[in-house]
Amino acid sequence: MCVFAMFLLPSIGAAQTNRYMVFFKDKAGSSYSVNQPRLFLSDAALARRAQQDISVVDADLPVNQSYVDGVRTAGASVFFSTRWLNGVLVQCDAALVNTLSKLPYVDHLEYVAPNAQLTKNGRTKSVLKTKSSKANDATQVQLQMLGIDAMQSSGYRGEGRTIAIFDSGFLGVNQTLPFHHLYLGNPGLVESTYDFVYNTDDVYRYDEHGTEVFSVIAAFQEGVFTGGAYNAVFHLYVTEDVGSEYRIEEYNWLFAAERADSAGVDMIHSSLGYYDFDDASMNYPKTAMDGKTTVITRAAQFAADRGIVVVCSAGNEGNVAWQMITAPADAVDVLSVANVNSSGQRVGSSSIGPSSDGRIKPDVAALGAGTSVIRPNGLVGTASGTSLSAPLVTSLVAGVWERYPFLTAREVIDAVRKSASLSQNPNNQIGYGIPNFKAVVNYLEVSGQENVFDIFPNPVSSGNQDTLTIRPRDPEEIASCRIEVLTSSGRQLYDSQIGFSWLNRSHQTSLRELAPGIYFLRITWGEGRRGIYRIVRQ
Repeated sequence: MCVFAMFLLPSIGAAQTNRYMVFFKDKAGSSYSVNQPRLFLSDAALARRAQQDISVVDADLPVNQSYVDGVRTAGASVFFSTRWLNGVLVQCDAALVNTLSKLPYVDHLEYVAPNAQLTKNGRTKSVLKTKSSKANDATQVQLQMLGIDAMQSSGYRGEGRTIAIFDSGFLGVNQTLPFHHLYLGNPGLVESTYDFVYNTDDVYRYDEHGTEVFSVIAAFQEGVFTGGAYNAVFHLYVTEDVGSEYRIEEYNWLFAAERADSAGVDMIHSSLGYYDFDDASMNYPKTAMDGKTTVITRAAQFAADRGIVVVCSAGNEGNVAWQMITAPADAVDVLSVANVNSSGQRVGSSSIGPSSDGRIKPDVAALGAGTSVIRPNGLVGTASGTSLSAPLVTSLVAGVWERYPFLTAREVIDAVRKSASLSQNPNNQIGYGIPNFKAVVNYLEVSGQENVFDIFPNPVSSGNQDTLTIRPRDPEEIASCRIEVLTSSGRQLYDSQIGFSWLNRSHQTSLRELAPGIYFLRITWGEGRRGIYRIVRQ
């Protein structure tokens, strides 16, 4: 049952047409069954569930069509339905609300936005002519911070992964050179589009925010701009109405998530966040950021429960009274992303945690200060905010999942969190820290190392660059240690404190200055634990 009931219905004159959600009591008499899911879910959606051992449940069943027909017959214009919350979006005269609420199968209605807007001729914005930037590749810093440059050099650019992008419009994407590769061939890499704000499939208008966000993931122009996962397959959905802020935008997000789920996407990217609205009666208190209250957060969790990795921006409220993360960043199983500068320091505007129920939030961080983007005219520019840091993490996840396609969504998220730079001591500023492709690989490919430390090669010689490598079994267990090199008589020749992480799992020490002979390496860690290793220098 939806947590927001009839008290949200305003007292509006009978001539006013508004948008409402109509929620049904049940799905009784449905013509669909969980035993025949191919009637309402694609093969790709079912394959994703099967790979992750996720069952199709009653919540996945479409709404009862006879209920929808009854609402239409009563006089409402019916638009999108939601399987997960069991309802439909309608436009109707305010005077009809009482009639709809008395239908025997209707549980309740929720007022979500004023006016009639679900038409085929929404506002437009002219597209500038295609131009080509002459700058050198502007994305080096943002890619290097997460190791995406190394990821791409290893051959992982998102191939085989499908990503749905939810935003406010994708002005110029279908006309400018940096996105041209997405539309080559039949089919191209943009598999579907839909605008839930104005009920049309034309998404290439309105606003530059979606263009810039999308470019961080998907744009590519040799020597000029490199998106993080530009060879993935994409679905572009408009859910945000930049002209107003009402609860309907959360429901647009829900409709888009259900469509993405049905299409079989692997990931959802959303650089959107909500807590206050043009109608103050819709505003959320901070206590609602608990991972289970807001409409959009529930939608994100529904998607995550179906094996989709959801990546979202944490919010840009750090310098205002709210300060806190915005929904859906509070969802338990999404990756919410903070904003750091090129030095890895949190930007003050980046929203902070924890969630209202005390969980670490945001989850991770990426460059969101002066992030390079493609403008609607095809030129390179910069933009800032968690909206720009989040698509970098989406790109990283796409590459990780391409390399390890056997992982479940939760296993991918777990690996990104637990291998990030602050994984051993997360905070509510930037969560588990800055993730990195190499760190994720190290975390996922830990060998069956039995010893607390592996010390190699031994003997050490000029053939192996006179270098001794020290590698702990688990850098989460041993984040730092003291190493000493001693002569056979016990005289100390070298003493240093070193640290480990999943990004830098091993430490190399040069023994070039030592004469051939036998030495001892003493390692001290934890609360007085010690190991001594015999080393041969040839």
